[in-house]
Amino acid sequence: MTSCCVFITGATSGIGLGIAKTIASAGHHIAFNGLADADEIEAISAELKELGAASVHYFNADMRDPSATRAMITAAQTAMGRLDVLINNAGIQHVAPIEDFPIPKWDDVIAINLTAHFHTIAAAIDGMRARGFGRIINISSVHGLIASVNKSAYIAAKHGVVGLTKAVALECATDGITVNAICPAWVKTPLVEAQIHARAQANCTSFDEESVAIVQERQPNQSFVTPEQIGGLCLYLMSEAASSVTGIAMPIDGAWTAQ
Repeated sequence: MTSCCVFITGATSGIGLGIAKTIASAGHHIAFNGLADADEIEAISAELKELGAASVHYFNADMRDPSATRAMITAAQTAMGRLDVLINNAGIQHVAPIEDFPIPKWDDVIAINLTAHFHTIAAAIDGMRARGFGRIINISSVHGLIASVNKSAYIAAKHGVVGLTKAVALECATDGITVNAICPAWVKTPLVEAQIHARAQANCTSFDEESVAIVQERQPNQSFVTPEQIGGLCLYLMSEAASSVTGIAMPIDGAWTAQ
């Protein structure tokens, strides 16, 4: 595969950073955004270059702001000359029963986990169409396919990402652009670690005990998915071999959704 220009949202930690490292190791140009201070951004950029990235660019935007989100994609296209691959990964979580769910938290989860994907795609799609090539990869979740309690906003958003993926895949099916969603199960990211700590506190158990319990409850293979595994799946979806793979929601879930 020739070097692609790849933008990854939410790539300063967790799944997004793992994806960025995997794609950097394959020699692609990387643009990313995410929450971090200047020293952290510099360290991440240096690591991606050391791994083999052809170039590295950081862009900052509040993903709750539609204008800022679209402007960020436009700036990345200008800096890199084009945008071949868009990986929408940015996401947040809040856990609460629906009757207690704070309205601002609902708004933020929907804005970052779903609406921002709409804006990044809309800003990138014309350039991809003009070149007759594009790969859009939306990081949804196993919770984009099934539900759990106390996560109404997250599950609504992640189901919405799957629907958005299918709609855009149909809209650009003859344009050389593929659009797919990846649906991971538990990945030990800071977002999930916060949930494990909360469970440990509620159950008077340890973090390690709850780490085991959380995967045993749902994932038959009883193993966390790794960010690098998701990155490898992104590389496949970027490849020529996947040029007819579009409009799908692909679980990477240790057989969670097989039950």
